[in-house]
Amino acid sequence: MPKSPSRPLALGAGLCLAALAAGCGTTSGASSQTVPSSASSPAASAHVPVVASTNVYGDIARRIGAGRVDVTSIIDSPDQDPHSYEAGTQNQLALSKAKVVIENGGGYDDFVDRMLSSAGNDSARVINAVKVSGKTAPPGGELNEHVWYDLPSVAGIADEIAGALAAADPAGASAYTANATAFKAELEPLMAKEAGIKAAHGGEAVAITEPVPLYLIDASGLRNATPPEFSEAVEEGDDVSPRTLQETLALFTGKKVKALVYNEQTSGPQTQEVQKAAEAAGIPVVPVTETLPQGKDYLGWMTANVDALAGALGA
Repeated sequence: MPKSPSRPLALGAGLCLAALAAGCGTTSGASSQTVPSSASSPAASAHVPVVASTNVYGDIARRIGAGRVDVTSIIDSPDQDPHSYEAGTQNQLALSKAKVVIENGGGYDDFVDRMLSSAGNDSARVINAVKVSGKTAPPGGELNEHVWYDLPSVAGIADEIAGALAAADPAGASAYTANATAFKAELEPLMAKEAGIKAAHGGEAVAITEPVPLYLIDASGLRNATPPEFSEAVEEGDDVSPRTLQETLALFTGKKVKALVYNEQTSGPQTQEVQKAAEAAGIPVVPVTETLPQGKDYLGWMTANVDALAGALGA
């Protein structure tokens, strides 16, 4: 079942945002950097205030902004579950001052829209990653909102961020465009790695605990053999029925899958049982998360994910 965000982490995020509201120029997230405050540098007033729902989008915005932005990532730790996150008043304060807001959308971080409306900030440029991706729910199915695992979608999101920053800061438009172009160029080797996995292992079956990595799995030409009832229950924080659990465990005892891609950010007794079954059967476990681990940027994190999947399959 999903974990509720711990009190110290939620408080820490609030303190960081409070500091931002007071004039602090320190960004949040694993790759944060210190920017002079308005009290110490007149140039700081030119920095575009950006609020991202998670540090995934915050890191991309920081990369494209390259010193011309102040980025606040509301959820900035793997110990915080975005599905159950409860934003506070300091988050609303940061949103009230933002010129650019980046949300995932698709029901993933609805608190952003609610708090932005409550803050009365109707001038901010809001980028909805799911809308940019063009992803929709399949007939009779549910939308997989984890679009940051879809590299072509991330390329489109980068362009949207560059455009939004340019609108807020026309003087930096050429820099934003150049930075987005460079970022997209670094996505291309990752897409090539996915294509390599597909060429070597296309059609092979894997299992998941949640839909988080499905875009990566699909791009790599792999087949998700997990009963939908299992991954959907885990994502919703519901108990998995005994029958569905047994069907899932049989994937490993029967060696019907090549790997288990495991969301370690929302683990619980039933997903841990699945993990143990995979390990007991000698099936590789590939851990993934929904937000950036400490010390990683987006490109390094996604490279590690793709490489781990390839390694598990023997690519």
